Amino acid sequence: MGWFTKKAEIEPQPPLPDIWHVCPKCQAHVFKKSWESALKVCPKCGHHDRLGARERIALLVDPGTFREFGTEITPSDPLGFSDAKGPYAEKAAATVKKLGQSEAVVVGSGNVEGTRVVLAVMDFRFLGGSLSTGTGEKIALAIKHAMDFRRAFVMVSASGGARMHEGILSLMQMAKTCAALQRHREAGLPYISILTDPTTGGVSASYALVGDVNIAEPGTLIGFAGRRVIETTIKQKLPDDFQTAEYLLEHGFVDMIVPRAELKARLAAVLAYRNRV
Repeated sequence: MGWFTKKAEIEPQPPLPDIWHVCPKCQAHVFKKSWESALKVCPKCGHHDRLGARERIALLVDPGTFREFGTEITPSDPLGFSDAKGPYAEKAAATVKKLGQSEAVVVGSGNVEGTRVVLAVMDFRFLGGSLSTGTGEKIALAIKHAMDFRRAFVMVSASGGARMHEGILSLMQMAKTCAALQRHREAGLPYISILTDPTTGGVSASYALVGDVNIAEPGTLIGFAGRRVIETTIKQKLPDDFQTAEYLLEHGFVDMIVPRAELKARLAAVLAYRNRV
């Protein structure tokens, strides 16, 4: 018998199931099922991970009551913009196809514990949740819908700011959305703004912080320019909690911080108070 024999062929084994999620803040390993059942909130450190627009709608709206509109509004490319990574129009079209939504915001009407409202929910996965002409148009359309049907308007922000691929036209959406909100306010209707991580740039400087009630999730990054830009400009070290929801609550920019699991109930309570008065 030979000393060496050829090893038998080993059949490839299927990959092990991916059952863990790593918290981006504390690096704790959490079972994916536990992570999802906890609404993507870390049980170790309480970090609130980001949700997509559809996940957020499912969290806030009574099952089977959401009716989307404005799906015909898609990104435009007024500048024919292109950079080292390719044409903006191609990136936008690929994002529309990947996420199955027409822009960085999903708008529609639905019930929150029985109260009918109009919602606009941003999605950070869509080009950083950037505010574009299409995003602004969908938000303005939702506000008008709320006025037409005499409903409260709920805005859920998650954005890196204006979409500069569209130049000055993207910045104009700041004024456009705020003007629509002012008409909504003059009609005697409430606007509830929910700020989620991150809410920055032109979005924080416009509609995100002008709600009749401003609600933030714990630990949310809220601000305009970045920390390094501000520190370089003012030549001072900023507090460690600067631009967090907790810092803004302390300084009067937000009205309350609500954990994700309690958000729907708190929103319903605010809406119910409006109905009483």
